[in-house]
Amino acid sequence: MMATIHDVARHAGVSAGTVSNVLNRPAYVASSTRERVQASISELGYVPTPNARRFPAGRQRTLGLALADLSNPFFVDIALGAEAEAKSLGVGVVITHNGNDVGREHDNLNLLVQQRVHGIMIAPVQADDVALDRFDSRNVPLVYVDRVAEQSSRCWVKTDDFAGGRLAGAHLVSLGHRDIAFVGDLGTNPQVDRRFAGFMEALSPVGIDPRRIVADSWQIQDGRQAAANLAMLPARSRPTAIMCGNDLLALGVLVEFAHRGIRVPQEISIIGFDDLVWAQAATVPLTTVRQPREELGRRAVRMLLDEIDRGESHTHHHDLLVPELVVRDSSAAPPSSRLSA
Repeated sequence: MMATIHDVARHAGVSAGTVSNVLNRPAYVASSTRERVQASISELGYVPTPNARRFPAGRQRTLGLALADLSNPFFVDIALGAEAEAKSLGVGVVITHNGNDVGREHDNLNLLVQQRVHGIMIAPVQADDVALDRFDSRNVPLVYVDRVAEQSSRCWVKTDDFAGGRLAGAHLVSLGHRDIAFVGDLGTNPQVDRRFAGFMEALSPVGIDPRRIVADSWQIQDGRQAAANLAMLPARSRPTAIMCGNDLLALGVLVEFAHRGIRVPQEISIIGFDDLVWAQAATVPLTTVRQPREELGRRAVRMLLDEIDRGESHTHHHDLLVPELVVRDSSAAPPSSRLSA
C-alpha cells in the first residue's frame, strides 16, 4: 500500500499537521524537524496528493471570505469579526461580495482560488449549493459561516436559529399575546424555517397557531409590503404581535406602520432577529434576538486556520452559538381590549 501522510508522521515522530507544513509551508518548521520529515518521506516513498496546493516558503497566509450580500449589515459584522481575528493572528483576508447571485458567487470563488488563498470562509447564497463540493477535489479548505445545512460534514459555525425563534415566541406569550403573526420567506430559506419552528414550539403549548405572512425575501421592502397588507385590515382584525424573520424585515414593518399611523407597541408589538447596530437606534427601539455576529467571523477564522495547519489530521467540527433575547420598546402587552380569555 502507498504511504500516507499519517505514516510519514508516525515514522518521523511528528503530527500530520507538521508534515503538511513541511510540504506546503516549510518556513514554519524548524530545520531539524524539516530534515527528519523529508528523510521519512524519502524512506517511505510518500507521494503527496497530486492536486495538493503548494505555497512559496514564507508567504503570508491569506484567507478568502465570500459573503452572500454585503448590503445586509449582518454580513458586514461577520466580516469585521473575521478581519479583526485574522489581523490579531498575522493573517490576511480577501473579502468578496456576491450580491445574492449564485453565478457571481462561483466566479468570485474561482477568483479566490486563482489568487491562491490558503482557505475560504463562506456565507453562501444558497446553503445547499452542491456546486461547492468541487472544492474537495481542488484541496481547498472551506468553512461555512451562518448559512449551512446542519447535516453538512464540513466545518461550520452558526447561531442556533431554532433556539432564537423559541426565545421570541416565549417572550410574546409571556406578555399575553394570543393573536400573533410571523413574517418571513418561509419555505425557501432554511434559517427562517428553523426560526419559525422554534417560534412554534413556544406558541403551541398555549394553543396559538400564528398567522404566516410569507415574504419574497428578508429585505426592508418586503417588511414594508407585509405591513401595508396588514394595515388594510380593520384594527381589530390585525395581530397584536409580529415576529419577523430578521431585523431588516422588522425595520420595514416599523417604517410602514409609522407611515400609516399604526403605533408600535401600543397597537402591535414587533420582534426582529439579529440585533443589527441600528436596532436600538430605531424610532421605536427594536426588541430582537441577538446573534453574536462578530464572533461568527472570529470562530470561522480559527476553524479555517486549524484545518489549514493540521492538514489531514484535522477533524471537522461544528459550532452552534447561543442567541440572546434583547428586550426594548417595540414589544409590550397587547391592548386591554384585545386580551383573550
